[in-house]
Amino acid sequence: MSNSPSGITMEPLSERKDGARYFEADYRVRTGDVDQEMRVRLDAVARYLQDVANDNIEATDYGQSDPFWIVRRTVIDVIRPISWPATVTAQRWCGALSTRWTNMRVRLTAEHETNRFNPEHREPGLIETEAFWINVNDQGMPSRITDDMFEMLSSMTDEHRLRWRSMNPDKAPDPDDLELADREHVLRITDFDPFKHLNNAAYLEAIEDEVLDHPDLVDAPHRAVIEYLRPIVPGVSITLRRVREPDRLLIWMMIPADGPDAEVGELVVAATVSVTKLGK
Repeated sequence: MSNSPSGITMEPLSERKDGARYFEADYRVRTGDVDQEMRVRLDAVARYLQDVANDNIEATDYGQSDPFWIVRRTVIDVIRPISWPATVTAQRWCGALSTRWTNMRVRLTAEHETNRFNPEHREPGLIETEAFWINVNDQGMPSRITDDMFEMLSSMTDEHRLRWRSMNPDKAPDPDDLELADREHVLRITDFDPFKHLNNAAYLEAIEDEVLDHPDLVDAPHRAVIEYLRPIVPGVSITLRRVREPDRLLIWMMIPADGPDAEVGELVVAATVSVTKLGK
């Protein structure tokens, strides 16, 4: 992958280590997963990633020893879109790790079918993903991965010193300097999980609203990166701040600041998102 005109270096996601074990599961594409072009949406990809992560840990003994994980970042490379009807095959493995966090790779592939609503033959779909998962304790604090799980994960990769490095700019620009005005995104109670946090897929539903106005980005191979900075809880409003560059859309998902020192109307960044064309 090459630099875009915006000067962004797009490195491909790591390949699976030769002979490394992986977990595999199949998921049926449903009409609720796709857009008006019948392509699987970003929020549906996030749900597949959650499902395969849950199914993966339930297939092991580590649901008791290492049950709590949070996602710090998700990278989604849509190489060839997956569309309905199809069955998605998800392959999941560890691409890199340290003692408290891992980069978990998931490859989504699909051999497309046809029906009366989508009768055209399509080439096989391919979406490559990577998520930065942090192991936490029951208080939500980063915690060491147990020795047995670390041994299992480390056998999949030679990268055992994973460090965090942000991929998106985390500082939001001044709205007075932007061509696009801030937009409010309305949340529903069904967007929240049992822990009263906004579900990872719900963040990307807001992004689907945005890319609708930027079809040139998603009609070609593209990369979506979302980094989670602060939790969003029920009753909080979201403001989207957007910047369009030649080959990239940047979005800051902002919420009201809280605490005794917060000023009236002050916003802080809860998540950052970029959607970028992939170089050839």
